Parts: sequence; structure tokens; C-alpha cells
Amino acid sequence: MNVLIIGSGGREHALAWKSAQDDFVKKVYVSPGNAGTDTEPKIQNVDLSNDFEKISAFCKSEEIGLVIVGPEQPLVDGLVDYLKANNIKAFGPDKKAARLEGSKSFSKDFFKKYKIPTASYKTFDSYEKAKDYLDLISYPTVVKADGLAAGKGVIICENKIEADAALQSIFLDKAFGSAGNKVVIEDFLKGEEASFIAVVSNKDIVPLATSQDHKAVEDGDKGLNTGGMGAYSPAPIVTDELSKKIIDQVMLPTMEGLINEGSPYLGFLYAGLMIDGEDIKVLEFNCRFGDPETQPIMMRLKSSLTNLCIDAIDGNLDNHKADWDERHACGVVIASEGYPENYAKNKEISFQALNNENMKIFHAGTKKDGEKILTSGGRVLCATALGKDLKEAQKLSYNAVKSISFEGAFFRKDIGHKGFKWVL
Repeated sequence: MNVLIIGSGGREHALAWKSAQDDFVKKVYVSPGNAGTDTEPKIQNVDLSNDFEKISAFCKSEEIGLVIVGPEQPLVDGLVDYLKANNIKAFGPDKKAARLEGSKSFSKDFFKKYKIPTASYKTFDSYEKAKDYLDLISYPTVVKADGLAAGKGVIICENKIEADAALQSIFLDKAFGSAGNKVVIEDFLKGEEASFIAVVSNKDIVPLATSQDHKAVEDGDKGLNTGGMGAYSPAPIVTDELSKKIIDQVMLPTMEGLINEGSPYLGFLYAGLMIDGEDIKVLEFNCRFGDPETQPIMMRLKSSLTNLCIDAIDGNLDNHKADWDERHACGVVIASEGYPENYAKNKEISFQALNNENMKIFHAGTKKDGEKILTSGGRVLCATALGKDLKEAQKLSYNAVKSISFEGAFFRKDIGHKGFKWVL
């Protein structure tokens, strides 16, 4: 069987790398891929330009048995709908279900309708109306662009001045383009964030290994929000008891709600949660695997990713059991100077050989230029490692970071620290 992965980031590198490990998988194509996927055994980059017709034709000519859609935009645009209509096995939600991520106002209204715990909120479609609301709320507060903003459309505001600046940036300066045609203003939630990701097929669910992302650009969770600066797995804050609670109060009501709305879910379903003791609230849903959570989670997955996806598509998920490495994994993102705002590209990357099979460098914003590998994105690489415990996994991942250098490279120094209070 041949597999096609849609996307170009670290998530897609990890998904392709894992898919290629199956003996029954002959070849894994990645569109468009990056410099990392281009150098992996059994993996080949192809550029299908997110052209639905071209993707479909490629799947038929290359006998693709499974398509995994990595990023959110093609899901929201309806790629899975198109492929299914052409009898191609595609793993991911249809356009209607993907609204959970594509529109924050839709998802908040959905949470309210199906009694899924979340922060109180109001939605606005103009700067003037939103500005007036700022006099009625307490601070800090959270301002969110309604549409897709590559993980950067969430602004935590400490006071009214900051909230007004956020609204001006979104509505007037069009910082997030059409994604900011509406905004959601919601209560700030206290606690600790964690990611709960599962494979979902209609009424069936297979939870994946727990993980914790680090969204803020600076150590100590300070600075601007990013697409994610690193992650580790498992997340000890998500106990077995809490996992059951998340499934019962968040995941199952969401799945049942989507069935009720006429759009049963298929694909990775990612709940970004705020946890405060035993209290859980949903910050947002993503309709795909998280990045960088994918990288450490794929390092820990011992069983087949492709079989898991196919079982979900075929409606056999109730009989599937994922097998996990008991070890911990940690992934540290190495980013370009200036990220998540303006950053330089085309910086040559130097790599030193890793001397440990438990270390892996996943590429994200990279491209090949002859024999050279250059930076091409804000998040460039994710240095990931397995260790017998979190402390060892963290140490090895930062050792892997040391094997990489390029002009303007930076990374957080505290990925995994939040887990220590639970396990040490």
C-alpha cells in the first residue's frame, strides 16, 4: 500500500516517518513535504499544490491506499469531502465537522448547546461593538480571531488598553486577514493547559497518549502565542481519572453533538484544555493532530499508525488498541529569530550527527537548496527524544538541540519543566 500525507510541517514529517515503518507500506508521499521528509527512507516529496483535482488524480495513478490530511486549512476547505466523493480513503473530518476548528464562534456556540464546559464568551462582528463590551468585563480577558490563524489568533489581555489594541489589530489592521472578520471575547481561565488527542470514528474513540504543549514564545509561558514551542508526553497532569472525565464530559458529548448536527466525526480530534484541580474546561478544539505534540507522541507509538487510521475509516475502531512505549518523550522546537512575527528565511542549517537512536530531528520550516538545507518557516525543527523518564527525555532532547545551528536560531529552555512537579 502507498500512503499520501498532506502538509509540510513537523507534524507531517512525524506522521510520514511513522507511516513508513509499516512493512506493508511500500511508499509514503508527502505533499509538499520539507527537507526532512525528502531524506527519509521510503518517503518522497510531491508538490500537488493543494489542488483537489490534482491530489485525487495522483491518488488514483499511484494507487494511494490512505490519505492523511495534516493541516487544518485543507480540512476546512473540504479536501476530505472531495476525496471521499472520488472513492479515495481519506483520514480527517469533512468540511462541516471541521467547523469546530475553522470557526471559534461556531465551536463556542456548539459547546454551549451541548453543555461542554468552556469559558463564558461573547462574539462580535465589528470593532465598535466589541470595544463597547470591554467596559463590561473583568481582566485579564482573552480575545480570539474567529477563523484560522495558524495558532496565533489568541491574545491574552491584562487590561482594557491591551484588549482594545488586540481588537484594533484584528478588526482594523487585519492582522489575521479574513480570520478576523469576527472575534470571540471570553473569560480568562486559570489553571494549566494540556492536550487531549484521540482518533475518532463516529461513536468510537481511541485516546492517544497524553501530552502538554507550550504555546508561549518565551520561557515561563511568557510572550506572544505561537503554533507551539515544544511538547512532552505523557502529561502527568492528565491522570487516568481525569482522562475518563475528559472523555465523558468533553469528547463523547462532542462526538454525539456532531452526529446530531448531521456531521459525524472522523479523524484526529484534539481538545485543548485548561485544567484547574479537578475542573476541566475546553479552550478550543483542533480537527487534526497537534504540532508539536505529534512528534513526541509518534515517538511513543509502537503500533501501526496506518492501521489505526484505516480502522477508523472502515468503522472498526471499536476493536482497535494502540500500543505505547512506556518511556517518556520530549520535543523542543527550534525557531527563527523574530517568530511568531516577522522572521528571516533562507538561513543555512548545520547538522551534527546524532549518536543515539532515541533522538530524532523532525523538520518543519526547511527546504533543500542543492546540497544545503535552509530555513523556510518560523518553526524550523523539533528536536525530539525518548527517555526512561521525563528528566532523561528532556536532557536528550536538549542534547539533540545542540546538534543544530543556524543564524538567529532560538528555543525555549524549559520544555517539560511543568511536568516535574508531578513526577519528581
